[in-house]
Amino acid sequence: MPWIDACATDDVDEEDVIRWDHGDATFAIYRSMDGAFFCTDGLCTHEQVHLADGLVMDNEIECPKHNGLFDYRTGKALRAPVCVNLGTYETKIENGRVFVELSE
Repeated sequence: MPWIDACATDDVDEEDVIRWDHGDATFAIYRSMDGAFFCTDGLCTHEQVHLADGLVMDNEIECPKHNGLFDYRTGKALRAPVCVNLGTYETKIENGRVFVELSE
């Protein structure tokens, strides 16, 4: 499984999220308060709104449209109207860059 260079670590503030598009897919990359990086599918599983426009609090992302809530570390849907979990992807940091592992 290839590791893809997604962004610089400095591109994502602590307790924030950015959009990352790769190929035909879109993702959200998060940085937790302790500096760890996470990656999920970019679109909310409820109405396909991009989560990069949402609010990050603690280890959760709130969808900007209907306030559905996910744990971005696990992808778990936490609050209605979302009931389908997000896909998650492994990340690693090398030389100030965030890499995401995507399956072929």
